[in-house]
Amino acid sequence: MNHLPERKILSLPAVYPCEAISPDTLLSSLISLCHEILAKRVSGLYPIHRHRGAILEAIREVGLLSNFFEEVYECGFEDFPESAVVCLSELHFALQKLGFLLHDCSRKGARFWILMRSDLVLSEFRVQIRSIATALDVLPLEFINISPEAKELVRLLSMQAWTVEIELSKCDDLAIRTVRSVLNQFKRGINPDPVDLKRVLDHLQIQSWSDCDDELSFLEQELFSHIEEGHNNEVPFLGSLTGFMLYCRVVIFNSVDFKRVERKEPTTCATSIDWLSPDGLQCPISLELMTDPVTVSSGQTYDRASIKKWIKSGCLTCPVTGKMLTSTELVPNLAVRRLVEQYCRRNDILIAEPSTKHRRTVDKTDVPFCVASAGARRLAVSFLVCKLSKGGTQERRKAIYEMRKLSKSNNFHRACLVEADAVPWLLYVLSSSDPFIQDNAVAVLLNLSKHPSGRKSIFESGGIGLIIDIIKYGLKVEAKQNAAAVLFYLSSVEDYRVEIGKISEAVPTLVELLRNGMYRGKKNAAVSLFGLLESPENHPKVISAGAIPVLVSLLKCERSDIVYDSVAILEKIAERPEGTIQIIKSAVIAWVVDVLVSSTSRSGKEHCVSLLLFLCKNGGDTVVSQLGRMPSLMVELYRLVTEGTADAGKKARSILDLIHNHNEADYPVIVLPIQIHDRVIHAL
Repeated sequence: MNHLPERKILSLPAVYPCEAISPDTLLSSLISLCHEILAKRVSGLYPIHRHRGAILEAIREVGLLSNFFEEVYECGFEDFPESAVVCLSELHFALQKLGFLLHDCSRKGARFWILMRSDLVLSEFRVQIRSIATALDVLPLEFINISPEAKELVRLLSMQAWTVEIELSKCDDLAIRTVRSVLNQFKRGINPDPVDLKRVLDHLQIQSWSDCDDELSFLEQELFSHIEEGHNNEVPFLGSLTGFMLYCRVVIFNSVDFKRVERKEPTTCATSIDWLSPDGLQCPISLELMTDPVTVSSGQTYDRASIKKWIKSGCLTCPVTGKMLTSTELVPNLAVRRLVEQYCRRNDILIAEPSTKHRRTVDKTDVPFCVASAGARRLAVSFLVCKLSKGGTQERRKAIYEMRKLSKSNNFHRACLVEADAVPWLLYVLSSSDPFIQDNAVAVLLNLSKHPSGRKSIFESGGIGLIIDIIKYGLKVEAKQNAAAVLFYLSSVEDYRVEIGKISEAVPTLVELLRNGMYRGKKNAAVSLFGLLESPENHPKVISAGAIPVLVSLLKCERSDIVYDSVAILEKIAERPEGTIQIIKSAVIAWVVDVLVSSTSRSGKEHCVSLLLFLCKNGGDTVVSQLGRMPSLMVELYRLVTEGTADAGKKARSILDLIHNHNEADYPVIVLPIQIHDRVIHAL
């Protein structure tokens, strides 16, 4: 019996044996089923400290049934009645469900949920044990060739299964009442007694920070799954449980067992993806890496955003096969998703988290789900800020790591941290000589900069200069990279990007990171410079800092996303005549044309053609004449007119018009046939 991780907890998907099953096959399966359940009991996987009575009774019955099935199997199947096969099939069905139920009681990270859902758990135990009793009652023992002792044992087992009491134990009841009391204190904004929290954690055998984190991860998965499915009645309950467990993780455990945390991080086999080509992981529609692959009814896989746009436009055929889609349902392709993740980790490529059905998205975390959850989270954040401001080195390390986890993908946590005045203390510890503290402080500031109140607090606390210092002098490469990303989010606010530009070292520091940084450093420096260029005041500063030669050199980079980012920045610089002049001096046109012709990215092509158009308009006849002498460019421009996006096609047509108008001034009209695929276009 395989317990798939995708199975929702307390869903018991048993399969009824087929009608034509033979007695020996059925009994063999029953024996294997019983042995599997009992083996987990022997290995200590079942948590008999919770729901002790129900679990022990279920295991006792399975053990007795196992002995009974083995004796029946040994005695043979001569004249074995059909009615007995029906009863054994009912037992098989009930035992499957019982096995799933016992597995759920021992599921990693689900201890707290199982305790607080004791009513449902015990109800399921009653149903399955009574189902066993019902099947045993109608089992025709008189026609089964087994010993009288075995028959008497079955009758006794049936009687006990009907009369056994499956009730909540006193220990479980005390733990549940303690949790409810603590949740009421959270509602009133009161810190609970740590002794009460430890009593609950000890009862659940949650003995470390990682154990607590596992519980919290499971609860959050359940919470967002219910939100996605529209089961809003469960949301306040699950929200309160996540708040309780989060508070425990923050307050009760004084240290993080980082070795266990690191083991939980995904790893990539060194040779498992050597054969992968990025072309095979590209969406057939967008021609870009599928960060959220889904499969349609034709069996083809696409990126979710692209195929949704295709279907929304009214196209109900498969783009690859041309077959009519029998359904518009999009099924997440987890296998391709894992391959994309492996490829990106192997090649140090950052990909955004997709918003798949069961994946948490940040926009769902704006609210705390219930009053108790809000209280618990605010109290936990206040505790962390206190430790960061007054604690010793180890306390600060733990506090700042917790802040990083809390703010990573939760908007409510970000708002709470800002409200608790965490930003000034985070900026203060940027000067720490401890690389761990500095690195995590920058990461927290990066997370907070994604929230409007976080950006405001960083700016008003005088954080811009400190962030720039980290880019220059940070103790770890990751800190420098994240600091550049903070500037990107700050540059999204007009007043802030103007102030950033006024700091003399800001733009030169980003250009230096763009020139000599690692991949993520280059990436973050590029997007930050692009953001700063949204303000006209920053254009001359970017040019004078020597950005153009660096960007031109990056057009030869092996990483296509860096190339496209560089083209986008050059496009932004070329919007102004003085920018165009400097770009032309760098002899970049041939490189841009090469990128345009070789690019498989639609957005990359759009940036290239837009840059060339700006160069033509601001650079005059010199640029237009040079472009007109490039046959490969002409073919590509016509291809964009006929096959590109609307925006790219419009800009390509504008460039062609400029080239044609320039040629008409000096030469007679000549019709040139240009073949694109199977069509011949006569170009003037």
